[in-house]
Amino acid sequence: MAGCLDGIRVLDLARHQAGPRCGFHLAQMGAEVIKIEKPGGEESRENGPTYKGQSVYWAQYNSGKKSVTLNLRTEKAKEVLRELVKISDVFLQNFRPGVIARMGFGYDELKKLKPDIIMTNVSGFGQYGPYRDRPAFDPIGQAMCGLMSLTGFPETPPTRTSFSIVDRVTALHATIGTLGALFRRQMTGEGQTVDVCLLDGAYTLTEIPISNFLLTGRVPKRHGNRSGTPPSNTYKARDGYVYITGSTRRIWSRFCEAIGHPEFSEKYGAQDVRAAAVEEIEAAINEWLKDKTQAEVVQIMAEAEVPCGPVNDIPAAARDPHLHEREMMVKIEDKVTGEMWVPGLTIKFSETPGKLGPIPAPGEHNEEILGKYLGITAEEIAGYRVQGIM
Repeated sequence: MAGCLDGIRVLDLARHQAGPRCGFHLAQMGAEVIKIEKPGGEESRENGPTYKGQSVYWAQYNSGKKSVTLNLRTEKAKEVLRELVKISDVFLQNFRPGVIARMGFGYDELKKLKPDIIMTNVSGFGQYGPYRDRPAFDPIGQAMCGLMSLTGFPETPPTRTSFSIVDRVTALHATIGTLGALFRRQMTGEGQTVDVCLLDGAYTLTEIPISNFLLTGRVPKRHGNRSGTPPSNTYKARDGYVYITGSTRRIWSRFCEAIGHPEFSEKYGAQDVRAAAVEEIEAAINEWLKDKTQAEVVQIMAEAEVPCGPVNDIPAAARDPHLHEREMMVKIEDKVTGEMWVPGLTIKFSETPGKLGPIPAPGEHNEEILGKYLGITAEEIAGYRVQGIM
């Protein structure tokens, strides 16, 4: 057994990132994920960056899947998809609410084909709610949940993160929801729908300040690199920056010992006192740091049991031994580029380790999937291609 989801079949009609990343997680855990694309491939295959003509973006979320191309504007392609629904466990899609039903694949129709099917719906604002019909991408979630208002420095405009954090969080919720629905189906024999959206996922990132505001009316401020408790947490060592946090009294005490100022532990133990004396504290920290390298600071803090890490740029992060020893990025063979780095297995299972797979070309698995499961011959598939069905 390669993975927890061996024997589970997923039809992945999702595009871009949040939906496809859910399918990617399911594939890593052993599910057979059939990527349904339009002829020529899903539009985000063109997203940059690219390497030797292959989209690095697309490869991250779709390696290990099997690609079947169907032109769902044609009735014949819809017939083929209906037959695939009958032999599948999960139907994953991220069209805007209502679109998939107009295409003839709403949950009521899916249930007629496969009574215990699980339909996982990923959207910008959910299958119901005041903004249901609006389009959205990751930055809209960051903006609306309040995250951008808290990111950056007091003197700068609200700032988005440099990567799509909301897409990733939403993908995880879609994956968790799908797994929960599969588990319940195992107990009851019944399928159901799963509804996750970008803004719901985004709100999980700002739940603490939102809760506090609803309770107290207090409005949090943008505070740059501060963790909320002065002094600043980002400091310049001799060869780069380090991030250090000492938010609890015990950690603060150990930090003060490590920098040679044990008197700071009691003198500035209270957060409000620390805030008032931030310039004096930071001057002492910077003086201690000025002749030390990143590695020396990290080692000293590790020995003192104070959370600390180097502020890596991307080259440094890519060379970090943790990334490679934990196999969080893995090099695989690729027919287009020769090789490609793709995400490794984030969750480590002892008995069902899961799997990685190659990056599929558009329609690469038409013959395999449609021949194996539906009995469609290679000659018929060739004819469908000529007719624009696949």
